[in-house]
Amino acid sequence: MSPRLRVTRSVIPNLFTGMNMFSGFLSILNTSEGNYHYAAWLIIVAAIFDALDGAVARLTKSSSELGVELDSLSDIVSFGAAPAFLIYHTSLSTFEIPGVLIAASFVLAGGFRLARFNVQLVGFDKDFFYGLPIPMAAITISSFIITYYETSFGFPSPYSDFVIPLVLLLSVIMVSRIKYDTIPKPSKEEFKKNPFLFILIIIGVITAIVTTGRAIFFIFVLFILFGIFRYIFSLFVKKN
Repeated sequence: MSPRLRVTRSVIPNLFTGMNMFSGFLSILNTSEGNYHYAAWLIIVAAIFDALDGAVARLTKSSSELGVELDSLSDIVSFGAAPAFLIYHTSLSTFEIPGVLIAASFVLAGGFRLARFNVQLVGFDKDFFYGLPIPMAAITISSFIITYYETSFGFPSPYSDFVIPLVLLLSVIMVSRIKYDTIPKPSKEEFKKNPFLFILIIIGVITAIVTTGRAIFFIFVLFILFGIFRYIFSLFVKKN
């Protein structure tokens, strides 16, 4: 008698993780075909699947070490290789070898960020992260392209001058010790704990929808800058 195929609860969140990776793969394909805006949106779609797999894992109580590893492998495709490939083709390719190295720095920093997270992981729920999470860095690049890239001639001035500093800054922040809070779980307990944060998230989502995605870049820039300023302020307080 052949053994029966056993389907466990962990399959459900892993399917969302697989869709994350698939979206990243589609983004790379679309970048290679010159569909840059579509490729950028696919990275954001991958981020939605990435958020859903964690939510579903908690809901079904099926978090596992396998899921963590699979999630990291998906992230390096969707939020490492895909945005680096996209920003290289939309801007950095004009710099030849330096452009390759700058784009590669994003992938390398993201890979190191994911590896450090997996090594330091204790339990499956976190209140904060050290270093900017790679999905947030990828969404920042994607939303920058959605907002400013013009199909006919690329990035207009002065936005073309921001590409290299943006990529390098995101790479450095990903491997830094700057603390970034996790997105709160949608529950009554979390809402009572920090209602102001929930209200900000709701306002941000509504603003992103109303502006057809163009406000996403500014929302994430504010989030990144808040982490940097909070880190600098904490260093100043410790010295005094």
